[in-house]
Amino acid sequence: MLAETLEQVQFSPSKRATYVRFALAALAVIVVFKTFWFARWGGWADRELADFDAFYIVAQRVWLGDLDQVYHFEALLKMQVAASGGKLSFMPWTYPPQYDLLVAPFAFLPVGVGYLLFTAATMAFYLVTLRTIARNNFAQVLVILFPALAITIGCGQNGFLTGALIGLVCVNLERRQVLAGLALGAMVIKPHLAIAAGVYLLATRRWVALATAAAVVLASSLLCTLLFGWQIWTAWLGAIRESASYLEQGFYPLFRMISAYAALYKAGLPASIAFWGQAAVAGLALLAVLLGVFLGMARGISTAFALGIAAMVSVMISPYAYDYDLPMLGIGLALLLPDLGKLASPRERSVMYGLILFAGAYGLLQSARLLAQFGQTADRDQHFAPAIAGLAMMALLALLLKVLWRTAQPAPALPQAAHLAE
Repeated sequence: MLAETLEQVQFSPSKRATYVRFALAALAVIVVFKTFWFARWGGWADRELADFDAFYIVAQRVWLGDLDQVYHFEALLKMQVAASGGKLSFMPWTYPPQYDLLVAPFAFLPVGVGYLLFTAATMAFYLVTLRTIARNNFAQVLVILFPALAITIGCGQNGFLTGALIGLVCVNLERRQVLAGLALGAMVIKPHLAIAAGVYLLATRRWVALATAAAVVLASSLLCTLLFGWQIWTAWLGAIRESASYLEQGFYPLFRMISAYAALYKAGLPASIAFWGQAAVAGLALLAVLLGVFLGMARGISTAFALGIAAMVSVMISPYAYDYDLPMLGIGLALLLPDLGKLASPRERSVMYGLILFAGAYGLLQSARLLAQFGQTADRDQHFAPAIAGLAMMALLALLLKVLWRTAQPAPALPQAAHLAE
């Protein structure tokens, strides 16, 4: 079974070291390759835009003084077409103003150098955090998560940063609530991925962490208001409304999404039904968080396991979740592994690992297929590719709920010993 093969790695220090070295070397090679790609070196001078290019464009607008224009999609489209050398390549921008501040310094660097610094720094931050949590299971988690890590590097996205921040919340929650709250507050850059962690903190009454997170959000919002003016919030909210209509019309690359909405919409269901399906999955994901908290109080399972559930389901709540958000899933898996062998069967663990591997690899494989079949200049959104990664996430949630529900059941009563006749 897949579970037995992967889990045996932890019992051999030499195998663990070999797996870790190989995985880290492969990730480094991908970073170097993509650095040349983003720098438009050699044959890549005429490349299409990717996610870090969008970050770079926004960083430039911060210093040009017209940041609010990136939240108006017509204006943003013109910026992206100009940056791509006339190619029609549109990526809507719905990040909060706090993220605009975060990427602003990269405007002073060439795009290739900026990509290298951003990706290398956030990946190192993530890997150190993951290693702290996973310990002897680090090699196993790296193998399972490798496709998701590769695709995050490939597009220059921020999945390493958000995964590391949630990891910091989990690592520090027991003894350093202020630090955990600072990390959770920093998740204002992608608030929809912090919902499950917030619910966990509420359910466990971590008031200091919650108050610290709220203070970070308020202070950073005030700073953005002072720097960009009140209009930045109006522009941001307008972009969110417009992006919702884009999502409803299927204008996003849904095959790269890992949400229930994308899976159901691509399966042919109307957008309204797909949204209701997403709402149901989000409700079940939050139920899993509450079940984890209950089991920690009533059944004595570890805090790490309950936190792992919260981290894993964080990527299942929003309809707007991509494969590059999956590094957060690795944090959850690392927290679950010490107890998973006792609570889930080898078959269940094998399915769980396989679903994570598949969800990370699917978008990468489909992108490669569409590129080979239709070329770089083709509009890939016009060619059918189902959002099967979303189905994998739904199956993973169902499996987690099954394990939690079974663990929550009362232990069977022991048969009473027969009384001996006197």
